[in-house]
Amino acid sequence: MTDVWQSAMDHAVSVARKAGSLVREAVQNEMKVMTKSSSVDLVTQTDQKVETLIILSVKDKFPTHRFIGEESVAAGEPCVLTDSPTWIIDPVDGTTNFVHGYPFVAVSIGFAVNKQLEFGVVYSCIEDKMYTGKKGKGAFCNGQPLQVSDQKEINQAIIATEFGSDRDPEVVERIFSSMRKILCLPVHGIRGVGTAATNMCLVASGCVEAYYEIGVHCWDVAAAAVIVSEAGGVLMDVEGGPFDLMSRRVVAANCRSIAERIVKEIDAFSPPRDDAPQ
Repeated sequence: MTDVWQSAMDHAVSVARKAGSLVREAVQNEMKVMTKSSSVDLVTQTDQKVETLIILSVKDKFPTHRFIGEESVAAGEPCVLTDSPTWIIDPVDGTTNFVHGYPFVAVSIGFAVNKQLEFGVVYSCIEDKMYTGKKGKGAFCNGQPLQVSDQKEINQAIIATEFGSDRDPEVVERIFSSMRKILCLPVHGIRGVGTAATNMCLVASGCVEAYYEIGVHCWDVAAAAVIVSEAGGVLMDVEGGPFDLMSRRVVAANCRSIAERIVKEIDAFSPPRDDAPQ
């Protein structure tokens, strides 16, 4: 990675800290909540404030760079990844947690060039944990190196997942079908902290062996995908193919054998892609 991308990463860490401070303050006093696609798909004024803070800060320093931001896309901006340097931003990953005061909320900033992810920054605001990963340079939490679990046996594993915000009965049935089959492999347990980025960072940290989900968005997983890879983990699609950032489907695991074992049990479906024409 060239020095210019190191400068971009340093800026991402700095602005993530500022954004995290704003989130922590808002946890105490903001309850103005709006809904997006459904009554459980939430957005708050803080989501919008944080995204604006990050984008304006980056535009000031890197005026030619492009952006994919959760709230910008919700407002009608296209979700298109080009070869240009692109910041992929989730200002508040875990908005439902934020609204309820559940203490796992993350600012997620991924960075791609030539459609390849170069670095990722995930700041777990309430915990004050700064996760970083840079292509070819390793992954860290608060400066300490991260390494995935060395567990190879699925029946000794903890698996993370989430229920998502789609309450269509057929989708819910598929989610529970997958969970039931994975639980009965058996695994030690199934967990989820309510934020995709943090779940993936827990894989990178070695305390869960894998995370899978269908229905996430590129801004949920872009930054953490780099962190998982740089901690020695693997990424793939829920049907076993290569990880596709725009597909809204992901398996992140400590090793290929556990990822492939989980894939066998997932009742897969395909939500509309993030880059599908509007």
